[in-house]
Amino acid sequence: MDALSHRKACARVRLIHADGTPVAHREIAVDQTAHRFLFGCGAFESMAAQQSPDPARRALAEANVQKWLGLFNYGTLPFYWGRYEPVPGHTAKEATMAAAQSLRAHGVTLKGHPLCWHTVCADWLLAYDNEEIFRRQIERIHREVSDFRGVVSLWDVINEVVIMPDFDKYDNAVTRLCREKGRVVLVKAVFEAAKACDPDATLLINDFNTSAAYAHLIEDLLSAGVPIGAIGIQSHQHQGFWGLNKLGEVLHRFERFGLPLHFTENTLISGHLMPPDIVDLNDYQVDVWPTTPEGEARQAEEIATMYSALFAHPLVEAITSWDFTDDCWLHAPAGLLRADGTEKPSYEALRSLIHGAWETHERLVTDADGCLRFTGFKGDYRLACGGESATLSLDADAQATLTLRA
Repeated sequence: MDALSHRKACARVRLIHADGTPVAHREIAVDQTAHRFLFGCGAFESMAAQQSPDPARRALAEANVQKWLGLFNYGTLPFYWGRYEPVPGHTAKEATMAAAQSLRAHGVTLKGHPLCWHTVCADWLLAYDNEEIFRRQIERIHREVSDFRGVVSLWDVINEVVIMPDFDKYDNAVTRLCREKGRVVLVKAVFEAAKACDPDATLLINDFNTSAAYAHLIEDLLSAGVPIGAIGIQSHQHQGFWGLNKLGEVLHRFERFGLPLHFTENTLISGHLMPPDIVDLNDYQVDVWPTTPEGEARQAEEIATMYSALFAHPLVEAITSWDFTDDCWLHAPAGLLRADGTEKPSYEALRSLIHGAWETHERLVTDADGCLRFTGFKGDYRLACGGESATLSLDADAQATLTLRA
């Protein structure tokens, strides 16, 4: 039995020329040009490429973007409130929109992260009472979702709610709201605000807490009618690979809801591992965290193992690597590229899956009536013969007549 049959569909295609005659007994190149599955990564490099005043850094960022595009079809753009709107009314909309439109021009699906979060929150909100903070939070969601409707089609609406009311490292406006209103009331309000502005967007709840507490929260939210479109699961593995047993436990815990599962923030380290006694990953502060040849080999193997297990699960719709290059979050060697932009073995390991084992390319011959059949991974296709071609979107078993044109 094919473990990836749920990722594929069967096509019966009849090819005709512009004059209606069949393309009979001809060899046809059947090439997949896009995946339906969301293979993603943080898309912060695209903003760096456009914003850096240093020509050398800008050139490196631009080169990294091309390597990013050679691998992924799904990007996460930053909407952290404290950075997006550092001063009331002065937002990063222009730069973010430029990056978004550049990626969209390459066919990239985009997600905004996040609309509501207690970390990297806007400090200027602390000058207001909770009623005004709440009003501004809802207003902020209306603004961003409306501004980017048609460009950003997925949103991490709220981030890390399990810990949100108990967060005590520093005062912030969102924790104040969550303590006053409770998790369910706050989550419902922010989801409804996002849904009202873009009913077609996929709305995610996202958390690093993969325990029963997160599952119980989701159960309560669904009972309250919160329109969760997908469950976001963070998988930062700075202290070592989860392994297939833990991965299976997490999948089992959340698959019972029947909702799409998105692994939203995946990191695997190619250097020394963070000490196991660290509870909050942010507490491990180092100036230099080097990648090593041994660590790079381990990272490549672990990424291939994890992605293969997730791709085989029918409810998983997206996997996002968090850092594309090393020396980003916490200086960790979690990227697929080294800090100098050179490719690590993990880059090639992913490429061999996404654009190798999991991508369909065939050479087939039509019958006397111009018909051919093939089974391929779901996505978009180009069927070509000589200088003529036609396109096909394969999302389910399909039958179509296509006209080849120059």
